[in-house]
Amino acid sequence: IKLWENASGSPWRQHVKQMEYEILCVSQFTLYGTLSKKNQPDYKLAMKSEKAEEMYKLFLDMLKEAYVEERIKDGAFGKMMDVSLVNDGPVTLVIDSREEGRGSGG
Repeated sequence: IKLWENASGSPWRQHVKQMEYEILCVSQFTLYGTLSKKNQPDYKLAMKSEKAEEMYKLFLDMLKEAYVEERIKDGAFGKMMDVSLVNDGPVTLVIDSREEGRGSGG
């Protein structure tokens, strides 16, 4: 996904590999939830922890294979983590792999 401007200042021209940035992955599989009839979080539809951790590690391995392993960072799966960041720009992207016909080549 081309999110950064190029050397000429044209927006949406460079991707993370071109910029040689690091990637921080924060697992949130266990945060998938819905609201119950009592307006309380319900996590029954969330993936079970063991399977989610297996999938997360597979995802990290895929990133490391496709990029520079030392530039892929992650936290501790299933642990409480305080993560801070600085949003860069007025844009938020939601990437949903379930949407067919979108993305590269689709």
